[in-house]
Amino acid sequence: MDMLQKSLLSNAIFSAASGLISLLFGDQLLNLFGLENQLIFIVLGVWLLFFAGTVFLEFKKLRPAFVRIITIQDLLWVLGSIYILALNPFEVSMAGLALIAIVALIVLGFAIGQYVELRTQSNS
Repeated sequence: MDMLQKSLLSNAIFSAASGLISLLFGDQLLNLFGLENQLIFIVLGVWLLFFAGTVFLEFKKLRPAFVRIITIQDLLWVLGSIYILALNPFEVSMAGLALIAIVALIVLGFAIGQYVELRTQSNS
């Protein structure tokens, strides 16, 4: 398994775990984030599980165009997180903001790893 595959597999596992946590522990997350509408964690959980499935598929196929799309989606997640952290439009609690920051840093790590490995492989 090369570094790109390791990054994609890690991304898929992390996304699937996050999706399952969102679906199974939505009530606890609502309390942690200081929010009231559980629908956000249901939608987030389903979307993350779908995303994890697509990432896992590319872990096997390694099609550069699709890996780029995954990387762009990771970067969009990070940008969305920065927006929430900077403006806090949903009045998320400090604990929720801390968790958003931690997840954003992890996702940024996946994006950087995927980008670097794609560039390395295309230059070989």
